[in-house]
Amino acid sequence: MKVIIVTGLSGAGKTRAIDVLEDIGYYCVDNMPPVLVKNFIELSRRGKGIKKAAFVIDARGGEMLEDLNDCLEEMSKEGVDYRILFLEATDRALARRYNETRRDHPLSPGESVTKGIKREKKKLEFLRQKADVVIDTTSLNNAQLAREIEKIVNEGKGSRRLVVNIMSFGYKNGMPITADMVFDARFIPNPYYVKSLKNLTGNNRKVQNYVMKHEIAQQFMENVVNTIEKLIPYYKKEGKYSLSVCFGCTGGQHRSVTLANVLNQQLSAKGLRTTIEHRDL
Repeated sequence: MKVIIVTGLSGAGKTRAIDVLEDIGYYCVDNMPPVLVKNFIELSRRGKGIKKAAFVIDARGGEMLEDLNDCLEEMSKEGVDYRILFLEATDRALARRYNETRRDHPLSPGESVTKGIKREKKKLEFLRQKADVVIDTTSLNNAQLAREIEKIVNEGKGSRRLVVNIMSFGYKNGMPITADMVFDARFIPNPYYVKSLKNLTGNNRKVQNYVMKHEIAQQFMENVVNTIEKLIPYYKKEGKYSLSVCFGCTGGQHRSVTLANVLNQQLSAKGLRTTIEHRDL
């Protein structure tokens, strides 16, 4: 039997994650007391036809969360193929999501959301350390999160791999607040001033060829890829399992889009997990 334990911070996307898992054939239970997981697995093995299950186990369980370590040990002894999926986001993103829904944080009813976030991080730190996969959903929309979860399910159990979230943007619309690295592409000749390319975007092959035909662009991207590859082990060592890399140009239509696409292709070809978003298209 395959089991996925979905956990993480409130507001980070666990509901969306469980919906995706249900759509791809997992029997899903939200807010599952850890002590009941073993019973559920035993029932499933008695011919109930459940081969894949996903349980949301998080801070809402209160003191029952303390039973999770025993639950994990039991599953290991029984040979259950389980994985832990931990979802998180920045404090700012979580607070914004709670403000949009006008809900109280489960660990700070009647108090500020930031207090609840702080308490929850402390309470769940041991689970984050045990997680097979950590996903930072700060810059992911529902569709991107769904694709990430589908990739993880298809990959099988393994060591935690960092995901590189790639974004293109236009400086005239402001810099992205979630960026770990920002690369300015405005030094590259601008396709906007080429009549046949002006109304196209960096998703078009003609624009990509124009941008990447310049030696400076080629050298630049080679340096970017090398830098990211060298830094990834250090990010993972510090407990970070997502890296946001952004490319900016004036309008976010041509150069930044091209470079984001090139980086996505090159990192994917090297076996790295990536997501891509063109913010201003």
